Amino acid sequence: MIRNSIFFLALTTLIHCSTSPTGRKQIILVKDAEMNEMGTSAFAEMKTKTPVDTNVVANTYVNCIVSAELAVTSDTTGVNSWEVVVFRDNNPNAFALPGGKIGVYTGMFSIAKNKDQLAAVIGHEIGHVIARHGNERISQNQLAGGSVKILESLGKPTVAGALGMGAKFGILLPFSREHESEADLIGLELMAKSGFDPRQSVELWKNMSALGGNKPNELLSTHPSDATRMKNLNAAMPNALVLWERAKAEGKHPNCQL
Repeated sequence: MIRNSIFFLALTTLIHCSTSPTGRKQIILVKDAEMNEMGTSAFAEMKTKTPVDTNVVANTYVNCIVSAELAVTSDTTGVNSWEVVVFRDNNPNAFALPGGKIGVYTGMFSIAKNKDQLAAVIGHEIGHVIARHGNERISQNQLAGGSVKILESLGKPTVAGALGMGAKFGILLPFSREHESEADLIGLELMAKSGFDPRQSVELWKNMSALGGNKPNELLSTHPSDATRMKNLNAAMPNALVLWERAKAEGKHPNCQL
């Protein structure tokens, strides 16, 4: 009992509770400034390894969407200004990093077929940053790794091995799916508030689903299935439509064109 008490006390001293934009409780162990520095460094390295697309039309298009969504975004991570880069890569991908760094691959333009669908993508990525998902992910790994070390120091390698498997399938992967689902909902709200049609978020995932390919079972995947994402987005759509109508009434009609 004493050893168990020491174990849980050690874990408690590591934990700092925070709350995500959707009200979900989080464990955050890393300072925002450190995360922002890591994100900035990783983005700088990315720009040296992946060709940057300097096409004026493409960059104006992406920045138009980003600017509209950032105008309605509440960010408390200490980012002063966001940097947006279009990368010349045929993969349908986009990402955002702590420190306010957004990258959009040119391959995404063929999947996100209009400004509203790309707004869903970008809003999702902004959601990851403002919800501190990168920080939470690192914190989860630190906590899982630390707990294994504590158990091993107590002379329980068998339990430590079991916790390692539990951490993989019981903590890390499910939380990652939760991050993705949460970012979808944050992105839905951001696109609606900035004047983009939130219904196009579902159309985006129809496009993604149509790509086919071998996808892992959702239980063992770090991402929700396309069907799950569309179901969750549709469930949140009534409120998003209210926000969209309000945004249009306020004169928010982003004129972003590719």
